Amino acid sequence: MALETRGPRMVTAVLAAWGAMCGTAAVAQWGGYGRGGWGMGGWASTAQQGAAEGIAQVVRSQGYANLKNSEAAKNWEDAKSKEIDNRMKWTETYFEMRKTNREARAAEEGPPVTQEQAIRLAKMTVPPRLGSTQLDPVTGHIQYPLVLQDEIFAPNRAELDGLFANRAATGGSVQFEEMRQIQDAVSKFIDVLKQNVNNYAAGDYGRARTFLDSLAHESRLPAG
Repeated sequence: MALETRGPRMVTAVLAAWGAMCGTAAVAQWGGYGRGGWGMGGWASTAQQGAAEGIAQVVRSQGYANLKNSEAAKNWEDAKSKEIDNRMKWTETYFEMRKTNREARAAEEGPPVTQEQAIRLAKMTVPPRLGSTQLDPVTGHIQYPLVLQDEIFAPNRAELDGLFANRAATGGSVQFEEMRQIQDAVSKFIDVLKQNVNNYAAGDYGRARTFLDSLAHESRLPAG
C-alpha cells in the first residue's frame, strides 16, 4: 500500500513539472491518475513507467526543438553568407564595368589635346574675317550675300547697317556697348533666317549663316 500511495504522488509531481514546461497539452496527451487508474491510454503499465516515459518525451521534445533551432540558425547564416557574396560580386562587377567603360571611352577619345592643338582648333572654329568688299572699314557699309538681300530681312539689314556705320564713324575701335548691340542684332537676323530655311538652297543658306557669324565676330575686333 505504501508503494501504491507513493506511486501516484510521484507521478503527479512529475506531471506537474512536465506540465509547467510543456503546457497542459502534454499532460492531456499522457492522461492522468483517476478512477480509471494510471495508463488509460495504454502507453505504460505502471505509474513509474508512465513517469519515466513522460520525462523521456520531455527530453526528446527539447532535443528536437534544439535541433530545429540549430538548423534554423545554420540556414540563416548560410543565407546571410550568400547575400554578402552576392553583394560583393555585384560591387566587383559594377566597378569592373565602370573601368571597362572608362577604358573604352579613353580609347575612342584618344590622347588629350595639347595646348597647341587647342589653339589650332579654336582658330578653326572662328568664322573667317570679312574682306573690305564685304565690310568697308571706313564707311561701315555691308555687302550682304544674295540670300540676305531678300526683302524679308530688310529690318534686320537696316539695324546692322546703322550700327556698323556708327562704329566706323567713331574710328572702328571696340566698344562694349556697340559690340553687345551688334551681336544682339545678328542673333535676331539669324532667327529670321532659320524661320525661312526652307526657302533657300542648302549652300546659299550656309553661306548666309557664315556671313552673319562673321559679322558678329567682327564686332569683337577693331575695324580693318
